[in-house]
Amino acid sequence: MAKSDQSSANGSAAQRTDWAEDRTILANERTFASWMRTGMGCVGVALGLKAVFGSTAHPLAAKAVAELFIIAAVIIFISAAKRCNEAQRRIDDHDTNAQSHHGMIIISAALTVGAIAAGIILWLL
Repeated sequence: MAKSDQSSANGSAAQRTDWAEDRTILANERTFASWMRTGMGCVGVALGLKAVFGSTAHPLAAKAVAELFIIAAVIIFISAAKRCNEAQRRIDDHDTNAQSHHGMIIISAALTVGAIAAGIILWLL
């Protein structure tokens, strides 16, 4: 293999590696969004449980189970932000712009506060 062919092959290998890292960054962001949707699904289940089973003979049981889903949502939101940050720190972006970790923290914090507020409202009703 000629020297120019070898340097060209090394350059294209490096570019493929850069693109692979960019794809991983995008996959990490999609995973974060998926975890946010899962947490919101837990909040939705909590609201549904309260709506369906709130007028039963044991309303405290319905509230307790609904609160378990709220707690699960909070854990999901916090863990998603933490895992996303860990993955972003290990990977360099090249041709793509990664979402800032601060933005993901803000989204996660807002959804956490919303879930906690929903949990308080569910308990008071």
